[in-house]
Amino acid sequence: MNYRLLVLDIDGTVTNTEKKVTPRTKAAIKKLQEQGTLVAIASGRPTRGIAPVADELEFDKYGSYVLAFNGARIVNWKTKECIYSKTLPLGMPRKLYRSAVRHEVGIITYEEEQIIAGTTPDVYMETESKITGLPICHRKDFPSYVNFPVNKCLLTGEPDELERIEPLLAEEYLHEAQIFRSEPFFLEATPKNVDKAYCLEKLLKILGISREEMVCCGDSYNDISMIQFAGLGAAMANAQEKVKDVADYITVRSNDEDGVEEVIDKFFITD
Repeated sequence: MNYRLLVLDIDGTVTNTEKKVTPRTKAAIKKLQEQGTLVAIASGRPTRGIAPVADELEFDKYGSYVLAFNGARIVNWKTKECIYSKTLPLGMPRKLYRSAVRHEVGIITYEEEQIIAGTTPDVYMETESKITGLPICHRKDFPSYVNFPVNKCLLTGEPDELERIEPLLAEEYLHEAQIFRSEPFFLEATPKNVDKAYCLEKLLKILGISREEMVCCGDSYNDISMIQFAGLGAAMANAQEKVKDVADYITVRSNDEDGVEEVIDKFFITD
């Protein structure tokens, strides 16, 4: 198969445990783009949090795409045009805030170039801040302040607690939002029926590429949909076991060992 599109998750896939793109991974992605293969990033991060990685990989030069908020937004990185966006229903952040308070977990959303926290910032919010490079703004008036469209909210807390409340909130908001964990300590709330696969289906139609011509590579729960949807789905050696279970290929090398380079060398023709 002549694959025409490579879609990559960021954290745990493109970046190593230090949240850096290694020289070998960067070189492999750049070489692939130079040969005319399209590369896209699909991440749970907000657009601003993806920007440093997209810029480092020269997406603006090669006309690549960024899929942010777990598929709720698509941006053409060359033109910076948002070509698709879906937001949570108005009033949903307020409902999620009440749920967070009731279950004693944290809640955040995103505004321009900052993270808006509705509860006292915790260690997991600090992790999100470090990952995205966005500062945290604690708003005690979160329910009334967040009166603008948002692509997602994120609940934060101890893994055991989020595992307990995930099915409860998924049932409570069954018809309003999609509730799932992207990391053991992150519980995502995104627009109903929106995930990375849904967003990629939109992108494929725009590009005129079939799913069979696409390779998707990831490591975490929120990558499962795109790995299953792709013509070839690859899980990193460091991926969650549930991700490995649905993958067509599991890399020998982890994200700390340039696993993305392995995928490119194995499935794409490079000079």
